[in-house]
Amino acid sequence: MELTNHYILDTNVVIYLLSGRLASPLPEGRYNVSIITEIELLSFHQLSDSEEQQILEMLQSINKISLTDDVSHKTIQIRRHNNKLKLPDAVIAATTIINDAILLTNDQVFSSINGLKTQTVKLLNSETANDK
Repeated sequence: MELTNHYILDTNVVIYLLSGRLASPLPEGRYNVSIITEIELLSFHQLSDSEEQQILEMLQSINKISLTDDVSHKTIQIRRHNNKLKLPDAVIAATTIINDAILLTNDQVFSSINGLKTQTVKLLNSETANDK
């Protein structure tokens, strides 16, 4: 039986994917997003109607992981040890850990979280991102 990697897409990776900025396809596996990523993507104040439609179509094709008690408790633990970490990032990290997944992200803020498995994506112009 072949094992399939389970990935959580960080908000920045979804943006890169939708804007055609990935240098290569995402690795093979199952993909999910945290409910926080959905909120971040759809609440951008300068979002055009066509961008919103593109995001909604992508979100319909991918599993969204809701905030559970386990994720809430893990988020609290992460924030207590990384008090400078923004709450949305802590929720995404906790979601990834609780679901035994790999977080696809180019945001270096995640590198200091114990127990979190991350993987970066290569971009067309070799840029890195520290924000969403």
